[in-house]
Amino acid sequence: MDQSLAVAFAGTPDFALPALDAIAASHHRLTVIYTQPDRPAGRGQRLAASPVKERGLALGVPVRQPQSLRDAAAPAVLAAFAPDVMVVVAYGLLLPPAILELPRHGCLNIHASLLPRWRGAAPVARAIMAGDPVTGVCIMRMEAGLDTGPVMLRQEVPIGARETAGELQARLAEEGARLIVPALDALAEGTAVFESQDPSHATYAHKLEKSEARLSWREPARVLERRIRALNPWPVAETTLDSAQLRIFEADVVAAQSDSVPGTILHAGADGIVVMTAEQALAIRRLQLPGRRAVPAADFANARRLVGQVLT
Repeated sequence: MDQSLAVAFAGTPDFALPALDAIAASHHRLTVIYTQPDRPAGRGQRLAASPVKERGLALGVPVRQPQSLRDAAAPAVLAAFAPDVMVVVAYGLLLPPAILELPRHGCLNIHASLLPRWRGAAPVARAIMAGDPVTGVCIMRMEAGLDTGPVMLRQEVPIGARETAGELQARLAEEGARLIVPALDALAEGTAVFESQDPSHATYAHKLEKSEARLSWREPARVLERRIRALNPWPVAETTLDSAQLRIFEADVVAAQSDSVPGTILHAGADGIVVMTAEQALAIRRLQLPGRRAVPAADFANARRLVGQVLT
């Protein structure tokens, strides 16, 4: 008996690639790939294909890029590929009930959190901001509610003390890829077991906004340090010095005793730029001026007098 499944895949960014590659290398059959339409990118704003589209074309799998799946014809287009299951990884478009119910095994989603904690668009960044010691990956069956479906597989992943959202997301993508083929195998063999989520433990991971990049030095250093890691690689934390924007990529909490107002630069040297906060101080290690490349804070400190100035 053939226990391979016909798999439709829906994803868009780099985060989806490890799972796509894992399925392509398995005994299951990729029949179609859905990804978002080409978008303007770069200084020239030329249309660029998503990472998933590029990989799909390289694999020789049919690629579809609808603006929406709410169109009345969308179910028929998907049905033509006769999928047994659809795997969804950071696709970015809503799947209406007619799509969710079309594959005989439904739609599986790789979600980058330990559901029901951090349902929503930005689970990796929100986990770092909250100071969670661990996060993880869940393979869940999708339903109409946002990330509310029952979970088949889950894997805890510790969050590193200095780990950025980009670094953590890359690790979670690999964990999701490691789980997805066993999940498909369980569906094919009829051994899959799904566990309902407890809604009383649910938290919501709101989408990141550009406005969140602005740091408030009246927050504690530990809060600011987590925010800087959570906003790297996007939108990247920022502050202002003499009306110039400074983007901050790396920082550490350091002990400090000072009556200076929050935002005051206490020290600048080889070990970074130390800034007073509401509680303790923050040592900026890596930053960037507009139009320049990111540099160690020590290099920036060597080029100007900073002690006593106030970041706003």
